[in-house]
Amino acid sequence: MLFNTPQYLLFLPFVVFAYYCLPKKVRYIWLLITSYYFYMQWNPLYITLLFSCTLFTYLCGRILEQLGAGEAEGEEASRKKRLKRRWCFAACIVLNLGILGFFKYFQFGISILNRLLSVIHIDQVSWGNDILLPVGISFYTLQALGYLIDVYRGDIYAEKNFLRYALFVSFFPQLVAGPIERSKNLLVQLSKPQPFSYENLRKGCLLVLYGLFLKMVIADRAAIIVDTVYQDSAGYSGFYIVVATLFFSIQIYCDFYGYSTIARGSALIMGIRLMENFDAPYYSQSVKEFWRRWHISLSGWFRDYLYIPLGGNRKGRLRKQGNLLTVFTVSGLWHGASFAFLFWGLLNGIYQVVEDAVSETGKWLAEHIRKLRECLGYSEEKAGGHFSTEVFRTVRTFLLVSFAWLFFRAGGMDHAMEILKMIFHENNWVILFDGSLYELGVAPNQMNVLLASMLLLFVVDYHKYRGKDVADAFLRQGWWFRVSGIMFLLFIILLYGCYGELYDLQQFIYFQF
Repeated sequence: MLFNTPQYLLFLPFVVFAYYCLPKKVRYIWLLITSYYFYMQWNPLYITLLFSCTLFTYLCGRILEQLGAGEAEGEEASRKKRLKRRWCFAACIVLNLGILGFFKYFQFGISILNRLLSVIHIDQVSWGNDILLPVGISFYTLQALGYLIDVYRGDIYAEKNFLRYALFVSFFPQLVAGPIERSKNLLVQLSKPQPFSYENLRKGCLLVLYGLFLKMVIADRAAIIVDTVYQDSAGYSGFYIVVATLFFSIQIYCDFYGYSTIARGSALIMGIRLMENFDAPYYSQSVKEFWRRWHISLSGWFRDYLYIPLGGNRKGRLRKQGNLLTVFTVSGLWHGASFAFLFWGLLNGIYQVVEDAVSETGKWLAEHIRKLRECLGYSEEKAGGHFSTEVFRTVRTFLLVSFAWLFFRAGGMDHAMEILKMIFHENNWVILFDGSLYELGVAPNQMNVLLASMLLLFVVDYHKYRGKDVADAFLRQGWWFRVSGIMFLLFIILLYGCYGELYDLQQFIYFQF
């Protein structure tokens, strides 16, 4: 069941109405039932994997808490208890990652093996069955493992109520594509249901509406341009590919941000606050800042559960750079079983290593220039960045990130290299001004709607980047302004949203991960 379908727009009000009609003590059971029903709409068989992941991590969490409780008698008994605890923890981690690895990387591993075998002229391994990747498996696996690590570290209690824990893993708004919630946030909220709040209702509905606008008006329309060019890179060379790649940067942002916004709005209506997953990332002035603002739940997960345990930045610059490259390479592999995804992750890691080196050099130069100015008698300049410098850094970061997105969108390294070659095949910069961009599958009036919608997105994100809660600010305005704004979004979605016979129903990009 997709968020951008009439089925979901009927499903959500029904769930919310019944949720508030039920006694608080049993509300979580209702949410669990509806979450499993929601997930089974893709494939009922997927529920067995979700249940298995839930059961394994629940049992392991209980065992870890029991092994960590109390004082063991004697040093030898204490050592054996700690050893059992570590083995239990390691076994559950390996088991869950093994299931994820099989469904996500087995065929990728077979293809790598066959390439190696072909080099030494040995018969290739045949695998006749395609392994379908269960929707959302990467997200709920990481969420469950995060809970397990928190219990092992003693950061949170082990949930005793299995049904409540099952809801934590399967909560339908964020089950399929995040945000990847922490147990200290979501699990605690599920144990303390909130009363109905009109403020939560109206803000939640506004978030759902804005998320649909991002997905159906911007992302799905930009997808037409991107698909037109990337599916025929030989026919659309040069600046066509550059433009399509920039549009893909907008497409994937609005697609994933739209999903996260709808998820947050859906949960908020029921009094549950999910974490913010995007914070105006394209206004970032460095790639490092970009990754603090993009897919925040995943970046935070890798930081807390991989980067810091590897040593973080505590063991010297070389170790820090190695840890960065490791984390982003793993992040690339998490996104997909392909050398293109692997390179995409590694490239983002390289960006940050280079930025770190340039930053240190810049600080050294700035300090020596300051001392030279003092020797020459010049007064010290006022601290603070210049507007032109901020714009340059923002544009530079956007272009670097967009270049990396090319490998993400290509889907394979061979196709990515072919597309890169076609960029330099023809110097056709004139297409930027002669109206050729209106011939990429989107009619002129539709292209104008897309550009105007993107302008609205940039304005909203600018205020968000400056630290303002745009939704709260909107809801504090007069009733006429609120009604006009909501009606505007609603009409734009109904009139210009990508649905109906002219468009294929576009699922969210991150469903494939």
